[in-house]
This record gives sequence, C-alpha cells and structure tokens, in this order.
Amino acid sequence: MKQYIAIDIGGTKTHIALFEISESGEQVRTKEKKYKTQKVSGLEEMLHDFHPDMSDITAISVAIAGPIFGDQAQLTNVSWKVEKNKIIEATGVTQIYLLNDLEASAFGLPFMPESDLIRIFESEDKTTGNVVVIAPGTGLGEAAVYWDGTNYHPFATEGGHCDFAPRDKNDISLLMFLQHKYGHVSWERLVSGMGIVNIFDYLRTSAEYNLDPDLEASLLEGDIAANISKAAINGIPVAIDTLKLFVRYLAIESGNMALKFKSTGGVYIGGGIIPKIWNEEYKNLFLENFFDVGRMKSLLMLVNVTIILNPESVLFGAAHYMISKN
Repeated sequence: MKQYIAIDIGGTKTHIALFEISESGEQVRTKEKKYKTQKVSGLEEMLHDFHPDMSDITAISVAIAGPIFGDQAQLTNVSWKVEKNKIIEATGVTQIYLLNDLEASAFGLPFMPESDLIRIFESEDKTTGNVVVIAPGTGLGEAAVYWDGTNYHPFATEGGHCDFAPRDKNDISLLMFLQHKYGHVSWERLVSGMGIVNIFDYLRTSAEYNLDPDLEASLLEGDIAANISKAAINGIPVAIDTLKLFVRYLAIESGNMALKFKSTGGVYIGGGIIPKIWNEEYKNLFLENFFDVGRMKSLLMLVNVTIILNPESVLFGAAHYMISKN
C-alpha cells in the first residue's frame, strides 16, 4: 500500500499528515501532527520528528504560504525557506511537489464534500467560468482557477500584497494610520489575522470608544485577533466595529478578484477566520459591499459566493494533487 505525506506550512502553524490509499482508492489519513512554524529551524526538522524512516513514503506534497520560484519557496511571514533539494537529501524521497497554499486549496475544491461548503449567494443564472479563492488567515492568500472550456487549471497569485484601495474618508484615515506604521499598505494588512489587529489598533485611538484598561490588557495578550473576535461576540463595541470593517474589506477585495478574473465559476472564501465568526449580519454586510461595484454589478450577480468550512482545505488539496500525480 502506497503512503504519502501532505504538508500545509502556514505563518503560524504547520500541519503534517500521513496518507494511505486503500485498494478501493479511498484516501485514508493514518497519522498527523501540528507544529508551531516559528519554533523550528526548517521543514526537514519537522519531517524527521514526524516520520523518521521515510523508506515507505512514495511522495511528499508541500503547500506553502508564500510564492514558489522553481524548486524553492520563501515563506512570506517566516524566516526560513523550503527547498526541494534539501527535502530530497533529508528524506530520500524523490517525488516532491511544492505548491502555493491557495493553489493547493483550489486543487481540492472538486473533491470537497458539500458538507464542507456553505453557499452565501447563489446566482439565478447557472454559468461556468474561472474561479477565485481568497483566504484570510495569518496572512491573505489568493488564487485563481482558469476554465478552458473543459478543465479547470488552478494557479497561485500574490494578489493579497497589492495596494489597499480606500472607498471613503474613514478608509483614507485608516490607510494613513497604517502607512505611518508600515509604509506600503496591502490588502493583507487588513484582511487577515494581522488585519483584525491593525483595524482594532486604529479604532481604539478614537474618542468614540471607552475601553476598560483591564479588558484592553486582556485583548492584547496571546492570540490578539482571536481575543478581539471573542470580544465582539461578547458585545464590546470597538471589537464589533473591528470585525465589521474586516468583513467589509474582505467583501471589497473578493469583488475585486471576481472582476479581475471574471470568475463566473464562483468565489470561494477559505482560511480559518471566517467559519469561526460568520453570522447573518456579516453575510448581509459582505454582500452589500461585494456588489457595490457600480456598472459591473450585473457581472457579479452571475457569481456564486461560497465559504469553505473545512479548516484543512489546504492540506486536503495538497494530498489530492500529489495522489493524482501517482
């Protein structure tokens, strides 16, 4: 029985899983482990810990949160690189596949069960065409899928690092606040875990909010974005407004992607944040801003919008890509 290793390397955690393919063709996960990405020196260290004897491994598929150049990749929010040759040297496995994490997620979409998806807008017109995937997590991942009339072809982009585009005076004030902090302000600075923190930092400077010092201190410890999300659920005004802006910006950038790639095949929203916070109010806010594109609203009305509920969609896609090659 063939065995495969699939890996999802994110800016915060790395998820490694061992798969077997049964005689019936079923993909079976037999072992898995998660690591803190920033706490290790590289992928080879994690692989040695996870599965010291690689003699029984057919192939390794690595999905990476960052751009891939040839046989290597530099993670966007991590200091170390992933290099195909070093993985081969460390493991003895010669079939190594490197994919962008959102590219991997896109490869997995056709195999994803309906229970892993929730449709938040369904067009009355059934159309095919290109697809886009946007995923706010530690950073902001974006990928597209080209439809050639017969088959879909996923490919990676680094669109999350394009310039944030303000729509109103409040957006301009936020842009200026973040320019002072970062210089260049990309969509990732707003539509991600760090984006939630950045929006919160901006809003709490306003005299409109009276934040209790003890509460503020608790929000700024540990996973700050998660703490802000919890505070929003608990009714803290500044946290509620933070998430509303986060959802608004996600909607705007999702609309941008749909227009740029003419994604009549659909928009898919992945990442670990949205499934945890989603509610009917955010759905209405998202759709209001998604369709606010002037003369091109009629085009976006052709686009189904779907949330990917499976938090392991990247790992799932990396495994399916690798197994399809063997």
